[in-house]
Amino acid sequence: MKKIFYYILLSAICILPFSCSLDEESRTEIDKTRFMLNAQEAETVLLGVYQSLVSDAMYGFNLSILFNMATDCEQVEGSTTENFRIIPSNAFNASQSEVQATWAALYKAIYNANDFMEILKQRMKTYTETDKQLAYIYMAEARAIRGMCYFELVRRFGNVVLMTSTAMSEQAPSTFVQESPKVIYEFIEEDLKYAIQNLPYAKEDTDRQNSKFRMSKGAALGLLTKVYATWAGYPIEDHSKWEEAAKTAKSLIESRQHDLLNDYEQLWLNTCNGIWDPTESLIEISFYSTTAAGGASDACGRIGKWNGVKTTVIAGERGSCAGNYKVVHPFVIKWREKDLPEGQEVFDENTPIPDKRYNLSIANYQYSPTKTLYAKGKSDTEATALKNDCDKTKKNKEKQNYTPAKWDIEKYVIYQSKLINNDKSNVNWYFLRYADVLLLYAEALNEWKQGPTKEAYDAINKVRFRAYGDHSHDLQNLNIDQFRKAIQDERAYELAFEGHRRLDLIRWGIYYKTVKETSNSIRSWFTDNNGNTPYNTAGRYTKLGKHELFPIPQRDMDLCEQFVQNPNWN
Repeated sequence: MKKIFYYILLSAICILPFSCSLDEESRTEIDKTRFMLNAQEAETVLLGVYQSLVSDAMYGFNLSILFNMATDCEQVEGSTTENFRIIPSNAFNASQSEVQATWAALYKAIYNANDFMEILKQRMKTYTETDKQLAYIYMAEARAIRGMCYFELVRRFGNVVLMTSTAMSEQAPSTFVQESPKVIYEFIEEDLKYAIQNLPYAKEDTDRQNSKFRMSKGAALGLLTKVYATWAGYPIEDHSKWEEAAKTAKSLIESRQHDLLNDYEQLWLNTCNGIWDPTESLIEISFYSTTAAGGASDACGRIGKWNGVKTTVIAGERGSCAGNYKVVHPFVIKWREKDLPEGQEVFDENTPIPDKRYNLSIANYQYSPTKTLYAKGKSDTEATALKNDCDKTKKNKEKQNYTPAKWDIEKYVIYQSKLINNDKSNVNWYFLRYADVLLLYAEALNEWKQGPTKEAYDAINKVRFRAYGDHSHDLQNLNIDQFRKAIQDERAYELAFEGHRRLDLIRWGIYYKTVKETSNSIRSWFTDNNGNTPYNTAGRYTKLGKHELFPIPQRDMDLCEQFVQNPNWN
C-alpha cells in the first residue's frame, strides 16, 4: 500500500518540457480523494517530499558539491573549464544546464511540499485525534523542507518567485514576478517558526514511529539561526538579524538536546554508513534510509565518489572514486602552520599537527589497484607522504592532488556492496551540524554585542576543545575584528569541504577578494620553470558583483517577461 501512494505522488509532479520551471502543476489526471486518508498514508506521501532532496540537481551533487567549490579551500581538478569544470571555475553563463536543473528542482520540491500541505489540511479534518497530532508534525516537516528550499533559492539566486500554493502553477509565465529577498526571508522565517512550534526534538520524539533523518525542533532552530546569520550579511545586511540569530541559537543550546560528538571521526563513520545519531546531526540528507526510498541496493548520491579519496576500481569488490574535488594547497599550508610551536616559522615533516581535524579532513594519500594505501611518491605511509610533501625538490603540481578525507569510502564504509558503483554511493550529506550552530552563535554574539562575550568564547572554544583535546588552544582577549577573523578561520577548519565556505565568504562580503587572493597565492606558490600553469582556480574568471549570485536561468528569463536578471549576467 505504501508503495502505491508513493508512486501516485511521483506521478503527480511531472514537468512539461515547454513549461516555465515555476510551473510545476501535474498534467497527470489522478484522483487525490483516494489517498492520505489517515496519518499513515500521509506519512508515506511526506517521504516523497523528502525524496525531492536527493537528486543530482539537489543534494545528490549540485547543492552538496558542484555549486560550492571555487573558494580558498577547494577547487576542481584540471586546468581547463571543459565539461564538469565550468561551474567550479565560475566560467559558466546563464544557460548552463546544471543551473537550470537545480532552479527547477528547488521549485519542484516546493511544489511537492505545497501539494502535500494543501491535501493534508483538508484530510486531517476527518482524522482521529491521534492522527491529527501526527498531521501537525507532518505539516511542520513539510514547512521546514519548503523553508530550506527557499533558503537555497534566495541565498544563491537573490530575487526569486514566491510560490505559496499549487494554484500559482496555473499562471502564465508572463505573470510571474520576483519578490525581494526580504519578502522571501520573511516567508522562510514564518515556515521555520511554525516548524519550531510543532516539531518535537529528535531525542524526545515519541509520536513518529521512525524519525531518522527527519526534520525536528532542533533542526528548525538550527536552520533558522543560519537563515538569520545569512540575512544579516551581504547582500541584504539587515544587522538587526544578528540578535535574532543569537537568541535562536541560544534556545537550541540551552535545550541541551544536542551536543558535539566526543570523537570528530565518528561523524564520518556515521554518515558514510547511514547511521543516524541526532546528537550532532541536525539536518542530514539521507541516501541510505526510507527517506531515500531506495535502501542499500539503490545508490543515489555522489558523496564520496566525487569528493572523496581517489580510489582505483577492483572488479567485483569496489568501484572507483574519481577524486575530482581537490584541496587548495595554500589552505593545506595555512592549516599546518597555524599552530607552529613558538619560535618555529616554517612547517616540516617533524612538526606535530595538534589539530586532530587536519588528518581527518585532508587526504594526502590514494588507494592503489592492489587495495593498499599509498601516498605521493608511492609511499605506503602517510608520514612518508608528509615528508615528500615538505621536500622542496618535489614538484608542486604533485601536491595539488590532495582530496577531502571526510568521505573516505574505502576507510569508513562497512558494507562492501555499496562500493561497487563507480558513480554513486549511499553516503549521506550533513546539511547542518550542531558545531555549525555553535560557531554561528559565537559569530552572532560578536556582531550583535560589538565584541565577543563570555558565551561567544564558550561556543567557539567548545568546538576547538574537541579539535585539540584540551583547553591549551582556547581563544581569549580578542577585539571584535580579531574574533570575527577567528570565526571565519574556525569555520574553514571545522566545516572544511562541507558546502559552507563559498556561501560564508559571500555573506561576509569577501568572496571576490578571497578567491582572487587564493588564485594569486597558488600562482605564486606554483613555480615551474617548464612553463606549466597552476591547476584550475576560480580566480581568473570570478567577477566582483557577479558571482556572489547565480544567474536566473536563461530559459526562465525568456519565458517570464517581468523577470530581471542578476547583475552582470546579461
